[in-house]
Amino acid sequence: MDPVIRSELDTLHVQLDSDDLPSRNVLITGGAGFLGSWLCDVFVKAHAVVYCVDNLSTGLKENLVHLLGMKNFVFQELDVARPDLEDRRYDLILHFASRPSPGEYRQHPIETIAVNAEGTRNMLELARKTDARLLLASTSEVYGDAQIIPTPEAYWGNVNPLGPRSCYDESKRFAETLCIGYHRTYGLDVRIVRIFNTYGPRLRSDGLYGRALSRFIDQALSGRDITVYGRGEQTRSFCYVTDTVAAIVKAAASPRMKGEVVNIGNVYEVSILDLAERIQRITNSKSNIIFLPRPADDPQRRCPAISKAKQLLNWFPRVNFEDGLLRMITWFKERRPAKR
Repeated sequence: MDPVIRSELDTLHVQLDSDDLPSRNVLITGGAGFLGSWLCDVFVKAHAVVYCVDNLSTGLKENLVHLLGMKNFVFQELDVARPDLEDRRYDLILHFASRPSPGEYRQHPIETIAVNAEGTRNMLELARKTDARLLLASTSEVYGDAQIIPTPEAYWGNVNPLGPRSCYDESKRFAETLCIGYHRTYGLDVRIVRIFNTYGPRLRSDGLYGRALSRFIDQALSGRDITVYGRGEQTRSFCYVTDTVAAIVKAAASPRMKGEVVNIGNVYEVSILDLAERIQRITNSKSNIIFLPRPADDPQRRCPAISKAKQLLNWFPRVNFEDGLLRMITWFKERRPAKR
């Protein structure tokens, strides 16, 4: 395993209680992706039997290569919108299959809707048949361009249903509605986490998949222009991956989360231009910051209210933003090919 990630996982397991990670059969959809692969690592390390499925449309098998061949890890390449899962009983389903990058889902709107709608329906049916607990990975995108900051779970959202982001925003809102429908109709144990911007090792920076933070690091280290959309005045709140994963695991385990929805994120808000300048400074990069047209419906501010997570999960972010940024930059540097 990557030494940076190994060290982070060791620290993460110290933070988690034994009750958060009982041995069980766990199905993780989207398990080759950024957060999904971290969850695979956490549960394998906790001696659960982990069944990982991913169609590798956005996930990377290299995130799982160290797990392949382990007795308590099974990988299956498939699309949860058209599943062909083996018939077995699961105790917990972590549904993380999705196309979460704006550049990517704008290019593939139908596939994005399918995985969030049909994929979620299929996983809920599987959970109902096997009496499994299901946790849905939802998103801060369900709030759209929020008018209440910090944004609480009770806020209904400000989403353009016909905009270029709607394929993701609205299908995630529909996925949440499906989950609550199954909970109310069948008593299914569902819980929903609305995940705000997360960063850390394994966050992709390439092509359509790249997020602002990882893209800025890659551009700064390679000496390319750092591309900021608009004037960079829009803000985001970035949560380090180990903090996000800890909250997800706690949400999956807590008996208080049945039928509940909770925000997971950091309350520290930073402008996109400030983020680019920090990365430029930390990496000692000679890259220029350039400004490109801002995409339609790009939210102006994004910051979670996390009092509910503190109350239900006894969780709060531990990693300082600057520290997390340094860890991620270190990981990027170690993965870059050596100069000859």
